Amino acid sequence: MNLAFVESPVQLLNVLEWTHAMGEEAPAVTTVVVLPPVDPMSRGQLRRMADLARDEGITVRWQEARGEQGTPLRTLRALVALVRKADHVVIGDPFSRYVQLLLSVVRAARLTVVDDGTATMEFVAQLARGERLVRWHRKGSKGPRELLLAPVTASARRRFTPSAGHRVEVFTAMPVQAPDGVEITANIFSWTRARFGPPRLTKGADIVGTSLVETGVVEAEPYQEAVAALARTHGATRYFAHRREATAKLHALEAATGLEIVRPDLPLELIARRGPIGRTVLSFPSTVVHTLPLALAGTGVTVAVCDIDPRWLRDTASPRAQGFLSGVTETARDAHRLAFAPLAPPAAP
Repeated sequence: MNLAFVESPVQLLNVLEWTHAMGEEAPAVTTVVVLPPVDPMSRGQLRRMADLARDEGITVRWQEARGEQGTPLRTLRALVALVRKADHVVIGDPFSRYVQLLLSVVRAARLTVVDDGTATMEFVAQLARGERLVRWHRKGSKGPRELLLAPVTASARRRFTPSAGHRVEVFTAMPVQAPDGVEITANIFSWTRARFGPPRLTKGADIVGTSLVETGVVEAEPYQEAVAALARTHGATRYFAHRREATAKLHALEAATGLEIVRPDLPLELIARRGPIGRTVLSFPSTVVHTLPLALAGTGVTVAVCDIDPRWLRDTASPRAQGFLSGVTETARDAHRLAFAPLAPPAAP
């Protein structure tokens, strides 16, 4: 049995991409376990993606894993037997505590990590350097919870290390260097291009939002000013919100910039491919500067990425933040690079 675990719409999209790319090599019956987050936008997108997965003949199991006290433990108990039966385990988030706990009972000889965007870049880099697994925007707290879970993380990391009789694959669109023994398979969004589009192009530009404010990396005020500057400079009319962006922040952006705020009901790669989409798509450093050029190949759309000015970073941002974001921009092979967004001049005294 081929068993996948996903916690976001993009992860589920890339399970579909992996299944399509494997063709006859992928087992005919694939079961995807969805461990949904609590925020409504992510849950809505996941439900839409689950419908698409079912249309492709995949069995989807919706497993609530968060919320009431005791739910995480009940979820883990409910999934243990299923995990032990799997011949091949596919996961979307190697940093997930749920996934790391479940890996402790995995007996499968094959393990595949499907694309989770920029997080995949950090995962592969940490794996190659022999470091513990920690998300790039976190400072790596060593509080009681982290100390308690340290053995779980260490055990999971060993499961991601290939050995005799144990294959590890990373399926990704991101530019990564394979650690010793790890197989890298390119995600070129062939399923997305076959399933949707080509899109109708509009005359203007579109801006792709980011959750860098919500994750505590960038200050809200300079971010809003940068969005406004991009809209003025490039004639943008729409802002595609990230699913984790706060409603209050989006209302402020709409009032300050006049942009139409769009809350996508599917991952942006599918929304853009389905269209309509601007001839130019503007983004800050994020996954889409790598994935949209692939999903929109041959359509005439230009993807441009705007650097993050170090002055926009919060004092509490991880010391790795600037270097990581710069790396995302510098390695975007098919995206046009923009300088820092020109902010509005200060008001005259």
